[in-house]
Amino acid sequence: MEIKEKIEKLRRQLTYHSKRYYVDDDPEISDFEYDRMYAELLALEAEHPELDDPASPTHRVGGAALDKFEKVTHGVPLNSLSDVFSFEELRDFLTRVGTILPNASYSVEPKIDGLSVALRYENGVFVSGATRGDGLVGEDVTQNLKTIFSIPLALTEPLSLTVRGEVYMPRAAFRRINEKREAEGLALLANPRNAAAGSLRQLDPKVAAERKLDIFVFNFQEGSLYADGHAPRSHTETLDRLADLGFCVLKHRTLASDADAIIAHIQSLGDMRDSLPFDIDGAVIKIDSLADRVTLGEGTNTPKWAVAYKYPPEQKPTKLEGITIAVGRTGVLTPTAILSPVRLAGTTVSRATLHNEDFILEKDIRIGDIVTVQKAGDIIPEVVASHPELRAGGEQLFRMPSVCPSCGEPVMRDSDEGAAVRCTNSACPAQLSRGIEHFASKDAMNIEGLGPQVVELLLSAGLIHDAADLYTLRAEDIAGLERMGEKSAANLIAAIERSKSAGLERLIFALGIRSIGQVAAAALAGRYRTLEACFAATKEELVAIEDFGEITADYVLNYFSHPQNLALCRRLMDVGVLTEATAAPTGDKLAGLTFVLTGTLPDMSRDEASALIKAAGGKVTGSVSKKTSYVVAGEEAGSKLTKAQQLGIPVIDQAQLLDMLK
Repeated sequence: MEIKEKIEKLRRQLTYHSKRYYVDDDPEISDFEYDRMYAELLALEAEHPELDDPASPTHRVGGAALDKFEKVTHGVPLNSLSDVFSFEELRDFLTRVGTILPNASYSVEPKIDGLSVALRYENGVFVSGATRGDGLVGEDVTQNLKTIFSIPLALTEPLSLTVRGEVYMPRAAFRRINEKREAEGLALLANPRNAAAGSLRQLDPKVAAERKLDIFVFNFQEGSLYADGHAPRSHTETLDRLADLGFCVLKHRTLASDADAIIAHIQSLGDMRDSLPFDIDGAVIKIDSLADRVTLGEGTNTPKWAVAYKYPPEQKPTKLEGITIAVGRTGVLTPTAILSPVRLAGTTVSRATLHNEDFILEKDIRIGDIVTVQKAGDIIPEVVASHPELRAGGEQLFRMPSVCPSCGEPVMRDSDEGAAVRCTNSACPAQLSRGIEHFASKDAMNIEGLGPQVVELLLSAGLIHDAADLYTLRAEDIAGLERMGEKSAANLIAAIERSKSAGLERLIFALGIRSIGQVAAAALAGRYRTLEACFAATKEELVAIEDFGEITADYVLNYFSHPQNLALCRRLMDVGVLTEATAAPTGDKLAGLTFVLTGTLPDMSRDEASALIKAAGGKVTGSVSKKTSYVVAGEEAGSKLTKAQQLGIPVIDQAQLLDMLK
């Protein structure tokens, strides 16, 4: 057999078996046999570069790391859907449509909790892919999309078209990544959706390939689905055709024409959430007939022919086995529920917050109770109720301890915070550990790799006693620690060194002063410009800062009047940490305006956007309120966008923000 024929045969075989494995979930050969053929093809292509083909399976991984993602203007806007949060709202939507289309049929399908992308093919070959972005402009993530094996590099027919899909991280891949990160002492990923978004935006395709992302294609955007020009008449026909071309399309969908049947399928999808290998956060209800869609038309940003029903936070009953006390970086004692493990919103939950003693008393929560748990925002597990009617008689009342479980010193109820109980010992080991973790966190000094486990290792080994000691560490000091090694030690030292230039705003936040979050830290940095100037701040000056009250001013004064805190600050200066503000406002175009950022912006980080706003005299806050002037929304904007819409706050995108800055 000629080399060209052999290479083409191997490509066909690998493409076929890849589809059987990743799309059809019905493999015909072993992983070993697939890997053998792949290695053979790789070797032949290396020997004969003149026979290269962009649709070859070997082109899935191997692209060079990028410096940044290029912007892509979508040929057809990638609009989002209107959300409904109750069956009453859903019935209202169906009634409105029914007045125009009384016999409409609807496709009801799972709403995958992932990241929306557009895939473009020319003559049957995958040529580019982009994120949704703001719907009009996204980012070119072609190389990372090629690492997703369920995306065909070549279609079964040489057609030119663009499709839309949802990239997600399977639950098994999410668990595997978090197990690895935990072993390496890194912060755990919050949920599969965030993990998928972060993975798809990795500048190095090899990193994206390791994350094992997947995709469902759910919409046809533009082009031709048939060589003879035939146009599908329905959404169902379109999906069936896309499946024939090699795409992985949504399963568990049904057609229904009345509200009761639609709601029944939505409930059925909700019942199977735990058993699915991927996360869903709702169901999509869309008119099946493409002609009927044209009749209804499009709204400003959302179609009038579809809505997304969002499931309420998933709640499950489980047993409260015990209550432990965690000591935070500011000394607050927080009760944590130890639960019989329960599957909740895509992950196994065995711990949940109980907030404080007053919350426990108000809910009448006792050790041994059957309790209901949910994930606040589908992220943070919390106990929402107990069930006294199910008690067997051996349940125990809970009382906060009178001494700190970490250091044994007395605790006291904080008059400033109502229900908070606080350790009075400033040298408490738990506070020290949490304080250093906060110092190194992403929004503070951003020391990558310095997670809770590594902090504990350094403290246990006596290598650090406060945050300033981090800057005296040497690679050889930590290379011998458990789970470190020379490469990990070198990476950590490099990250610590980079953090020296974080700037005054981040440093003030990193110090962990009570009541001083990122916004207040930025205000202090803007007012005093150097850390040393903060030492001499007066109460009169502090209360004059916008949104600073007397209590916040007292916290700042108390912090900088404590000899131990001043010593830490001076040591940070001595080891070369930048203690000056890195930038001052250079204009006043946005003076008097308050912005909130949400979602992923097309070609800048939220930190970069914040810096531009502040440089123009504007203010950036973390939450939406009536005082908010604008919300800058990027891709996959969440609850902040919803709240802005409820309050009537103007919502702009990155391009509009940049126009305001011109």
